[in-house]
This record gives sequence, structure tokens and C-alpha cells, in this order.
Amino acid sequence: MAIVSQSTEPSDLPTTVASGKQLVVGDAASQRILKGDEKAAALLLALGPDYGRPIFDELDELEVKQLSRAMVRLGPITQEMLDDLMIEFVTTISSNGSLSGNTDSTERLLLSFLSQDKVDAIMEEIRGPAGRNMWEKLSNVQADVLAAYLKNEYPQTIAVVLSKIATDHASKVLAVLPEELAMDVVQRMLGLDPVQKEILEKIETTLRTEFMSTLNHSKRRDSHEQMAEIFNSFDRQTEARFITTLEEHNRDDAERIKALMFTFEDLAKLESSAIQTLLTKMDKKELAMALKGANETVKETFFKNMSGRTAKLLKDDMEVMGPVRLKDVDEAQGRMVSTAKDLAAKGEILIMKSKADDQMVA
Repeated sequence: MAIVSQSTEPSDLPTTVASGKQLVVGDAASQRILKGDEKAAALLLALGPDYGRPIFDELDELEVKQLSRAMVRLGPITQEMLDDLMIEFVTTISSNGSLSGNTDSTERLLLSFLSQDKVDAIMEEIRGPAGRNMWEKLSNVQADVLAAYLKNEYPQTIAVVLSKIATDHASKVLAVLPEELAMDVVQRMLGLDPVQKEILEKIETTLRTEFMSTLNHSKRRDSHEQMAEIFNSFDRQTEARFITTLEEHNRDDAERIKALMFTFEDLAKLESSAIQTLLTKMDKKELAMALKGANETVKETFFKNMSGRTAKLLKDDMEVMGPVRLKDVDEAQGRMVSTAKDLAAKGEILIMKSKADDQMVA
């Protein structure tokens, strides 16, 4: 059956960097080999609490302890070593083209720092009985994608599936099914008896083998797009440093990443309606801070999308500020970009890339 693809979320950072491969980093005077857990530890230390915490939140207690031990024994990491480590991370992903997280790769990773008994216990809990968490997974599949698959199934099967997934998601799927089929499914759901265990397991197995596996295979993500999002999260100094270093190693990769990055300056390329929507969501003080460090073109674009009185008040606020720290400007501009992406994700605005015909919804 034809499956409509969708984007995956970024792969887990520690899983990506904590591979069995060893890396020689640094110059001749400080050259030493980092193991997989040391590479993960170095990157997480470099990310700091703001960006590292979301990653730690995804780890269990054993993984946190393992990485913490690696951090304690890590020793000095020079700037050159960190740059080379990030470049190795970027180029490895780019050369592989995609990452695949599955049972086998996860088990191999866990075995690199846990005993066989502990790994067996963890994997047994993850695998669980046949189809465990299948309904939660289906509840996270885009409604139109799931509907495109289900419309080729028997109405009774669709009724069973929709009765098992989250009710709010079931309503979205019903809304995009052909009307006649949707009403048939509704009638069957109203008269649905308890489903025998064997039948339910068969449906789960079919969904896993025919739908979820194909869906996972079809939604591989472009590695340069993924890395552009990572670079977008850097402050400007860090971003410039990594881009410069990457250009020295692989100019093509650097150019592709820069083309995919959505920056503060790109906000000025939004449609007027999108800029006006963004302005309504921004705190006035933060907006003034962000525009304080903007170039004249960006400033004028935003001023033109305000009333004359509002623009004058904002200019006065910016003048009263006097000199401001570049760090504060970068943080305010970063929050503006994040706000724009959130609005795009909700469908409230459309984010446009640098070329007129390139559009993306963040």
C-alpha cells in the first residue's frame, strides 16, 4: 500500500556520538583518543545546561551516571579538539546520509557500557508484549497519513483501530476519511463488541509490518537540514566558529547547511502579514533589544509593519537603551526566530526561505 511520508524527529545526540568508532582529535602536542562515551560527554559539556538539559531528560538513570563518569574523567579538552569533534559529528552524519534507530542499534549501544543482564532487562521492558505502545505510536502519526492507509482497510478494522487510539486523534482521522466510509466506521464503532485478543494481536502485527515499518523507512531526514537546526541553536559566535571550521574541512557541506539555516535576518523576508503576526507575539522590551543589533534593512522592514506611533516609541526605547551586550542581542534575536518557528508550526504564518520559490513550514 502507498504510504505518505513524514519527517522524523532528530536522532538522540548521545546515541549518535557514542558509537564504537574512536576519534583522534587535537594537534600533535595534545592529541589523544576519545572513546564513544567521552565524545558524548564532551559534546554535552560544550552544550551547557540550557541545551544539554533536554538531552539529559531523555536518558535514564544508568545512562546519566555513565555520561557523568565520563565527564569527570574527561580531563582538558582544547578548543581545537572540540572543533574537530563537532566536525567529525557533522561529516559522519553527512556521509551516512541518514541515521537509523532500532532495536539492534540501541542494544549494541547499551552493551558498550552496561552488563548483558542489565541490557537484557531494559530491552525486555522496551520490547514488551506484541504491539506494546502501538496505539500511542499511531496517535502520533499525522491524521491524513493514517487516514490514507486506513481507507483501504475494511470498515470494521478501521473501527477497531480508531477505538484504540487517542480520541482526539481518532476524530481528526475520521474528519479526513471519505464521508461515506467515515459514517460506516462511526456506525460500526457504536456497535463494537470487545475484540478478541487474537484478532487484536493480528491487527497490531499487520500495522507494525505493513504500515509503521514502511512509514519509518520512508521518513528519513536530510542530515544537512538536521545540522542546520543544530547550528541555528548556537549563539552567533559559536555558529560562526563552527561554520568557519566546517568550511575548511568541507565547503560544500558548509554551504548546504548555511542555505538551510533560518536566521534572524530571514525574518525580514517574511510576508508583511507574517511579520505583523510575529510582532503581536513579541514583548516590547525584547523586540527593542533584538532590533538594537539588527542591520538597517531589517529594522526598516519591521518599522514599516508597525503604525507610525508604535515605530516611533520603539525607536525611542532603543535609543534610551544605549550600548547593549552582544550576548543579550543574540538571545533576543534567537527568541524571535523561535517564536516565528512556533507560529509556523501552528500554521499561523508561513516561513519562506531566501529564494522566492523555496518555502518551508517549520
